[in-house]
Amino acid sequence: MQAPVEPVSTSRKDMARLMRLATYASLAVALILVFGKTIAWITTDSVSLLATLLDSILDGLASLINLFAVRHAITPADKEHRFGHGKAEALAGLAQAAFIVGSIVFLLLEAGKRLIDPVPAESYGLGLAVMICSIVLTSSLMLFQQYVIRKTDSTAIKADALHYRTDLLVNVTVIVALVLAAKGWGGFDALFALGIAFFILYSAWGILSQSLNDLMDRELPLSERDAITAIALSHSKVIGVHDLRTRRSGIATFVQLHLEVNDELTLLEAHTISDEVELSLQDAYPAAEIIMHLDPISIVPFEPVPSFLKT
Repeated sequence: MQAPVEPVSTSRKDMARLMRLATYASLAVALILVFGKTIAWITTDSVSLLATLLDSILDGLASLINLFAVRHAITPADKEHRFGHGKAEALAGLAQAAFIVGSIVFLLLEAGKRLIDPVPAESYGLGLAVMICSIVLTSSLMLFQQYVIRKTDSTAIKADALHYRTDLLVNVTVIVALVLAAKGWGGFDALFALGIAFFILYSAWGILSQSLNDLMDRELPLSERDAITAIALSHSKVIGVHDLRTRRSGIATFVQLHLEVNDELTLLEAHTISDEVELSLQDAYPAAEIIMHLDPISIVPFEPVPSFLKT
């Protein structure tokens, strides 16, 4: 069984501020990269630079989506949306995945044409300079994102950071392609573009899968469910836990569970136990909505473990 998740001590107000700053920084970096790579692509006519330009446009789109998703996530639930607005992020993710597929089709067509009819190298100095600046900017952003993730454990910021880790790898790959093209090996430019296209397509599948999981209320991973159970059982007066149900919606996590306690406890004592367990869970999952039901141990029926939980 996995140990309980380390508590996050950052207040909700500070978490919201850090998450907003991370989304603004991410969008600003994406816009700078799109502008610089557009100029470099026009100057060099490199198809691998076109590939990384499309990748940065997708990063910008993802950052914009995360900006709105985070704004919704930190907005309290209203009368029409009692569970919040987290699923808007999943819907946006589906649209983003569709946009990525369309861009990849365009990139594959361009790369295919360059393989058949290679274009001779022109001026790659500007392209190399832009790519080096891209690596510096992306690395700086990732350091800030990792700081925010440590303080907030935000799923949205984690997803955005994944985009930029991909972008960093792509930038390094394009530098290699540009150097080879400058030496007269222009065919590698299109080959590297094809590789980048399939890598981006693989990332799109991850976005699509996560969006569908959120929309279908998929359970949290078994390791996280074990951690939640361990936190509940760590209370000295909790005898058992059953009927644990979890799901994630955007950056919000929803947890429902039944606590098994002694029959002799008064209502006030049972309520105190419930509050203490909830505080422990809230420390580990600051953005979680937690619903608990207390059952006297004598009325908890023995039920065989369902087959779908045995795996």
